[in-house]
Order: sequence, then structure tokens, then C-alpha cells
Amino acid sequence: MARDAKGEGEMAGTRRAKGMAELDADELAILQAYERGELVSVATPEEIARVRAAARATAVKDKRVNIRLSSGDLADIQARALQEGMPYQTLIASVLHKYVTGRLVERPRGGRRAS
Repeated sequence: MARDAKGEGEMAGTRRAKGMAELDADELAILQAYERGELVSVATPEEIARVRAAARATAVKDKRVNIRLSSGDLADIQARALQEGMPYQTLIASVLHKYVTGRLVERPRGGRRAS
């Protein structure tokens, strides 16, 4: 991968966003085709309307909650959020949303440090 003056990744005018994983050759080709306007959506107007409605419903955040966390858990959440390139509050909201919708997948505990 070519590097710019700051040593940050750059290839064919496509910069990698902070916190994003490196793109493999296929992913980079797709991204470059998209940026050149070569990709055309195959979604029907009905599909687009359905997805937009779902996005709006998911994005509506009309309630505020306050929770108490241990300092260690908060530090771990903030570190993970930094790795993911998002605010830690957004990560917490995402995890809670995945949990209540049944999409949070539990992994074996081997990789997590002891609390």
C-alpha cells in the first residue's frame, strides 16, 4: 500500500478511515468502482422505502438513561469503541440494541481478560 507524507495508508486516491480495517484487493476494487460511479443499485423502490423506514425507526433515540458501570468496564468499553472508531455511548447503545433484538452473539470466554 502506498503511504502519504504522514505515513498513513493511501491507494489510488482512496484513504482508509480512522479505525477501519485494511481493505483486501477485492474490497478495494469494489470501493474504487463505487467511487467512480460504476455501481448501480438493484434495489426496488419498495425495498429502499422499507429499509429507510427501518433505519428511521432504529435511529430514533427519544429516551435518555443513566447507568452505573465499574471503572474497569467503562475503560474497556471506551477502548473497544476507540478500536471500532465510534463514540463509546454509540457502542453501548448498539450492544443493547443487538441484545434486545436477539442479534448479540455470545463468544467463548477464552479471549477476554479476567475481571
